[in-house]
Amino acid sequence: MARSISVPDAQLSCCSSMKQQDKVVSVFYSVVNPVLDPLIYSLRNKEMTPGELALANGNRTPVTEFILLGFSSYTDLQELLFVAFLLIYAITVLGNLGMMALIFTDSRLHSPMYFFLSVLSFLDICYSSVVTPKLLVNFLASNKTISFEGCVVQLTFFVVHVTAESFLLASMAYDRFVAICQPLHYGSVMTKETCVQLVAASYAFGGANSAIQTGNVFALPFCGPNQVTHYFCDIPPLLRLACGNTATAGLVLYIFSALVTLLPAAVILTSYSLVLVAIGRMRSAAGREKALSTCASHFLAIAIFYGTVVFTYVQPHGSSNDTNGQIVSVFYTIIIPMLNPFIYSLRNKEVKDALERKLQVSIFPCRVLQGYLPE
Repeated sequence: MARSISVPDAQLSCCSSMKQQDKVVSVFYSVVNPVLDPLIYSLRNKEMTPGELALANGNRTPVTEFILLGFSSYTDLQELLFVAFLLIYAITVLGNLGMMALIFTDSRLHSPMYFFLSVLSFLDICYSSVVTPKLLVNFLASNKTISFEGCVVQLTFFVVHVTAESFLLASMAYDRFVAICQPLHYGSVMTKETCVQLVAASYAFGGANSAIQTGNVFALPFCGPNQVTHYFCDIPPLLRLACGNTATAGLVLYIFSALVTLLPAAVILTSYSLVLVAIGRMRSAAGREKALSTCASHFLAIAIFYGTVVFTYVQPHGSSNDTNGQIVSVFYTIIIPMLNPFIYSLRNKEVKDALERKLQVSIFPCRVLQGYLPE
């Protein structure tokens, strides 16, 4: 009889022990595990992005707008920065429009080199206008937000025009190579159709790169953090907000940014290396000076543009510093478009002569007309 009673007692004791273990396990995965997850992820990755932190904390709220934090730390300088950037933007638009008008209205500047220069001025206006107006609004606004759709549009058009400019600079370098190294064939090689095709190809590369890069970024989920540590929707800060594995997206950014930077850069370096060799063989000092003055302005603009682009995009994902990235971005999105007309005009005698003729016609029209009147 004792044995028949002890068996159920043992079973009850065993079941009670198992229930206690189940409770401990339940407490662990329902209470302890959620607390430990963020710590585990952050300890294993000290550069955990805001998006990954949101994912680790279980945040799945879709983002409908972004907050642009660029220059927001300079709270006492917002009005001063507004005036400074408004002045820069006005100079950019007026300077590039003036360059385009000068080239279109002066028949002596109707050549492939100046056709490319007019397109460059147009591109500078375009991608500066994609970024600067929103920045100016944010300097004076307390709500520095941009809608999710607006962010997509801004990034799309920005990548199109920046990529197109990269390939246009390569076309300009090729034009100088043909003009200096193969002057007898220049007219037959650099025809109007060829120039239009090169510009169209630049835009085609820009459109393709923009579709790939923009699709690559916004295919990722954005589920919580929406503070972009930049003054416009650029790819590196957006990737840090994505709630998912951004390793593939970062690799795509690196590869395609390298392609659209290094391929044109290879054409430019090859073209100018051959140009410098040809200039060194010139017997005429005046010819050497003219060729160098034309190429020097182009090379200066290229060095500034590609230097800043490489710093921003052609580096491992997540290795860029936000503050340094913003400062460098100001150069190629705002400062370079303002400087390009001055770089090309101050170092180019033909542009300066054309500008002088236009100023004479505008300021002294009677003196100009006097030469056409009969005695």
